Amino acid sequence: MSKVVVTGRIPEAALELLRAEHDVDAWDGSESIGRDELLARVAGADAVVSLLTERIDGELLDAAGPQLKVVANVAVGYDNIDVPACRERGVIATNTPGVLTEATADIAFGLILMATRRLGEGERLIRSGAAWKWGMFFLLGSGLQGKTLGIVGMGGIGQATASRAKAFGMEVVYQSRSEIDPAIAAELGARRVDLDELLEISDVVSVHCPYGPATHHLIGDEQLAAMKETAYLVNTARGPIVDEAALAAALRAGLIAGAGLDVFEKEPTVHPDLLELENVALVPHLGSATVETRTAMATLAADNALAVLAGEQPPTQIS
Repeated sequence: MSKVVVTGRIPEAALELLRAEHDVDAWDGSESIGRDELLARVAGADAVVSLLTERIDGELLDAAGPQLKVVANVAVGYDNIDVPACRERGVIATNTPGVLTEATADIAFGLILMATRRLGEGERLIRSGAAWKWGMFFLLGSGLQGKTLGIVGMGGIGQATASRAKAFGMEVVYQSRSEIDPAIAAELGARRVDLDELLEISDVVSVHCPYGPATHHLIGDEQLAAMKETAYLVNTARGPIVDEAALAAALRAGLIAGAGLDVFEKEPTVHPDLLELENVALVPHLGSATVETRTAMATLAADNALAVLAGEQPPTQIS
């Protein structure tokens, strides 16, 4: 039996798969595992099933030892993994694409509705106990029908978000490194544009691109200034794609109308200026947070680890 280290709490269904074939050391603390504890636990591991809260770098790979065969990330994003360092050591890295597409698109569109219809402001008002009364101009928001959604990064989640936008009567434009399948583009009524045009014409900009050096602060002062004053920004990808300080300044100055964020630059910390603003909806990284999705993610990660340990090709290896 091989040694499998699981760096955080995952659904029992995935642990049962791993325990049926291997010796599993799973962290079950309510808080994230400390770095020193993690480095000690991975020593001698043949597989590491990691959460996005753990940094998988050369130090950790070396602490595990040369017998380490696979790092199976329980996330579609893998900016927490030093993939080149894995390749250098012959360690296969995997992620969990596809299984969280619909859940994350739901959150993206939920944030679009929260921001454009001022739902967070309304709920805070009710809970505060303050007096309120219906009126023609009370907490007016913005409708979506006939408006343009600009999607930055048209992968699976971007496409699923576009599908929801179509159902709401929105036009869709997108910016991506490559064109999507023409049949899918036709079905969604989606048109590819460059980022500058997308920012200029969109009523809502939704971020879905991967995070890396090329997309760090992709949305900053210049990009926010290029958006319509009536536009909204939504980010359900990775926090550092958006410059939070620049976003807070733009929201305060009225350069854009509002925003919705599920991810943050330095999670779990949120930029204090954002916390003071009413025109931004903030939720704590809930994109994949359904029982069904988290179970599917963990199970896929377990399947990836089991495949590599059996000498087989994992279902979703990071290329």
